[in-house]
Amino acid sequence: MTLKLGVPSKGRLMDKTFDWFGRHGITLQRTGSEREYAGSVDGVDGVALVLLSAGEIPRELAAGRIHLGVTGTDLVQEKLPDWMRQVRSIAPLGFGHADLILAVPKCWIDVETLDDLDAVAAQFRANHGFRLRIATKYHRLVHSHLSAHGVADYQLVDSQGATEGTVANLTAEAIADITSTGETLRANHLKILKGEPVLKSQATLFASRMADWDPTARAAMRALGAAMGRDDATDGVFQ
Repeated sequence: MTLKLGVPSKGRLMDKTFDWFGRHGITLQRTGSEREYAGSVDGVDGVALVLLSAGEIPRELAAGRIHLGVTGTDLVQEKLPDWMRQVRSIAPLGFGHADLILAVPKCWIDVETLDDLDAVAAQFRANHGFRLRIATKYHRLVHSHLSAHGVADYQLVDSQGATEGTVANLTAEAIADITSTGETLRANHLKILKGEPVLKSQATLFASRMADWDPTARAAMRALGAAMGRDDATDGVFQ
């Protein structure tokens, strides 16, 4: 079986992934037009390029339909409940850095930390009769983080659009979202809570523990590991 390598299908993530593999002597390129999700791999035998959205890659890894995939650690940990059983992190790629953070309105001058948020959330419920709303696309990660820090009086509301705008639109009182520079947050009059973020994310090469690692795929994986200078690339991957 040909080893299938899933890579983001467009934008800076695709370009930087191509560059990263190129520095390791492996040429990835799109074939055909941008509407065609086809590509080629040169420099190592037995590898096929699969172009997908970054959000699809965790699902395809978990289903075993691709052997390797490049996507953000935030997407893997959010979309896969038991991610360490399903995939293994092979190599952080050094780009796509972003933090999953919690942010509140700048005018909340007494709210700087999670402890402050917990106190405000309790008072908010007492005053308004419903829990403080936090808009996010990352329900699993945010719930786990808040629970670990003892924050209880809140509700997560789903955001599939511009999360930073939900506070101004009065559909949430706070947000949890990915940010790299914080500029959009500042433009929307929000401030990041102090302390460690919910998650530090970056583009990472993951291997599926669920895929069919037949002899051909194993040989290709070993060749990729050698090209990357990662003798441990196959550790804990093959069943």
